[in-house]
Amino acid sequence: MNSNVRRLRELRALSQRELAARAGLSVTTVNRIELGQRKPMPKTVRKLAGALGVSPQELLTAQPWLIK
Repeated sequence: MNSNVRRLRELRALSQRELAARAGLSVTTVNRIELGQRKPMPKTVRKLAGALGVSPQELLTAQPWLIK
């Protein structure tokens, strides 16, 4: 999931700060999720998915189109 968050954020040209603000999370939380240092709770997954414009399932599932 962490790589999905980062790639979707980058595809949308958002900084971690912008994503955090849209999702109502701290920048530290977004950073730790992207680095794989924190496993998000379901509520956090829903917030991130909403901020990125995808479903929670899409955020959690490996997406071939996201692989560089």
